[in-house]
Formats: sequence, structure tokens, C-alpha cells
Amino acid sequence: MRRLTTWMMAAALLVVTSMARADLTIEITKGNDSATPIAIVPFENLTGGSLPQDLARIVSDDLARSGQFEPIKRDNLVALPGTTQDVFVNDWKRLGASYIVVGQVKSASNGGYSIQYELMDVLGNKRMLGEVITGSNGELRARGHYISDEVFEEITGIRGAFSTKIAYITANGVGDNIRFALYVADSDGHNSQEILASDEPIMSPAWSPDGKKLAYVSFESERPAIYVQELGSGRRAKLTGFRGINGAPAWSPDGRKLAMALSKDGQPEIYVMDIASRQFKRLTNNPAIDTEPDWLPDGSGMVFTSDRAGSPQIYRLDLSGGTERLTFTGNYNSRGRLTSDGETLFMINRSGNGYQVAKQDLKTGRVTSLTETQWDESPSIAPNGTMVIYATQQGTRGVLGEVSADGRAQFSLPSPQGDVREPAWSPYLN
Repeated sequence: MRRLTTWMMAAALLVVTSMARADLTIEITKGNDSATPIAIVPFENLTGGSLPQDLARIVSDDLARSGQFEPIKRDNLVALPGTTQDVFVNDWKRLGASYIVVGQVKSASNGGYSIQYELMDVLGNKRMLGEVITGSNGELRARGHYISDEVFEEITGIRGAFSTKIAYITANGVGDNIRFALYVADSDGHNSQEILASDEPIMSPAWSPDGKKLAYVSFESERPAIYVQELGSGRRAKLTGFRGINGAPAWSPDGRKLAMALSKDGQPEIYVMDIASRQFKRLTNNPAIDTEPDWLPDGSGMVFTSDRAGSPQIYRLDLSGGTERLTFTGNYNSRGRLTSDGETLFMINRSGNGYQVAKQDLKTGRVTSLTETQWDESPSIAPNGTMVIYATQQGTRGVLGEVSADGRAQFSLPSPQGDVREPAWSPYLN
């Protein structure tokens, strides 16, 4: 069984090859023909030595992943200016660049680096942004993501999300000898850190609103249980371990409650736990399978998956009372995830070509398919709503895919070896 649906809690073991490390590598699978051309010039190195990170490459890759920009290939750059004062605008206009990013890296007195970067509007012939930041050896990659965030926001007016994190599950081994692990990495898949490892399945990681904790499902006690783990200290607490299903944890916007699917009273239903008191409140009572909750941005209710209409569909539940069916396109819609403004629902929709990531405008009801792969699952939205990460299949192994919210740009983030599943995008971390 390949699809890991939490509403069925199928602990399907993934048959994989050995995995040397869990860093992911980005591969472009579909570009955006209407993306804005931008030149990211290699930053001028004034340190007298080699740099451990290519800052311009990090910025270029980040902006390309957004789907809104098309970085000009380095081989086609007409010059390598280090400051906007050295930019001859007409040359870059002829190249077709709308914007240009330049920078310099110097050695800092504390042993780290001083980084100056600038953004220039080529068509308007004006400097838009400029700043000097510092960072140590180990911080250079984070500084690259920071520059990407600033450039993205300055041009689009939308806050960048490149400095966020992703969590995901890996499986390492063959047959009955499989090692599962929960990882956290930068949004581009680099700097992966193992959070938990187990010989039993791990599922459904979910970020707390402050980005300091992860909730997840672990089978380490031979049946599913929900845990919450602090990322800084590594301390964790077991919140549930009832007979049957304990799955699909989802944090409330204020971080004080967890919604989840439990079958402790019979069929899988949606419950809410107050984390401080460990008190439960049952929200659904239906002979169908109810699961996969996701809170409304204001905390007034949630969306969830149920097969009460005969096949999985997505419903909205108000805490004050009342349930409404949201999806009607196709006979399978699951794993609904809402944007921060509550206006768009991302989900998995089954069509004649398999299971794809789709989005539904909740005002108009219009459904748009975003991917062309056949076995997509577990969509998770970037906090600025511009990108979606999801699990899919590439050949015989599981990989992560990423698609822009308009579907025009797609990428895959496979691990060098092995299976990767269950991605979760973090909130903003500061």
C-alpha cells in the first residue's frame, strides 16, 4: 500500500534503499513561462579566501522555487558588478533582466563575514534595497535565505518564507528492517537535523504556531500515540495512547489546543485536547470516518475529512455548532489545508489521472489542479501562501514535491537515496 492516509491510519511500511543522509536536493520539473527575469550576480568575494557558501546561488534557487522569478543563467550574465554603482543599466536591459541583485562579502572583525547586498530595478534605473548584515561560517546559508526574503518582499509586497523550516519523515531499510526518522530542515531541504528515530512508523508531523514544538504520531509503543516534542531541548510528552486510532494532530492558532482523530469511543472522530489540562472535547459524532482536522485561521472551527457522503470529502465545522460540506468536485477530496487568510483550501483531489494537489477558492467554489503527478499526498502550505510542499512518488521511491500556488512552477526535492514522506511547512520563526 503506497498512500499513507491518516484517516485509515494504515501504517504501511515503505520498502526503500539505504539512506546516507536526509538533505534534499532541488530538481526543477516545470518552469513558469511568465516568471519575472532577475539577475543574481555572484557576490564579490573580498575576504582573500574561499567562502563556505555561495550566497548568490542560494538566493537564485530560493527565488526560482517561488515560481514568480526566473533567474538568468550565470553563463549569460553580461558582467559581474559588486555594487549597483557598477551596474550599466542598458546592458542588463538588453539581457532582458527586470531586476538585478549584487553583493560583496568581506571578513568581519569577529572572524565572521560582513555581507552587503543590493537590489536594483533595471527598467526603472533605481536602487530599491540595500543592507549590510553579518554572519558566521555556520550562518551564511541562513543569511542567504534572509536576503531572498527581503528581495522577494521588496518586489512582490508579500513577506518571504525562505527562512522557514520543513519537517518530514524518512524510511531507511528493507523489508522488516526499516528505520524511520523525523527530520527538520531549511525550507530548501538543506541543513537537515534528525529529531527522532524509531524502528516503528512515525507519521503526521505538525508545527506549533511558534515553531518551537512538533506534534507527531509514533508507533514506538506498538500502537499509535500522539507526542509533542520541544525542538530546542528535545523534551517530549506523550499526550494520547488510546486503543485504536490516535492520529492527525493539528495545533490551534493560539497553541493551547490540539485537534486530532481518535477512535477511542468507536469510529474515528474529531476531538480537541486542551494541552495544559489534558481535557478532551469531542466535536463530531457520526458513523463515518472523520479525520485530518485543520483549524480555521481565527480558531473558530476547522476543516476535516469525512466519508459520511460515501467517499472522502472535506467539511467545515464551527465550534459554535454546525457542519458544512465544502468539496463537491470529484469523488475523493482529502487532507484539506487552509491559507492564512482562510480564502483558499489546498487538498488532494482524485481525478482520472490519479491523486493530485488541487486548490479550491472558497468564495467561488472553483477547483484548480496544480500538479500532474499521480500519487500526491500530504500538502502543506508555506506561511505566505505562495508555495505548497507535498509527498509524491518518483519511480519506486517517495520524494517531496513543491508547487507554486498558481501551479506554474514545480520542483521535486528527493533525498539522494531512500523514501521521504509527510512534509509539514513551519510557520514564520520570528
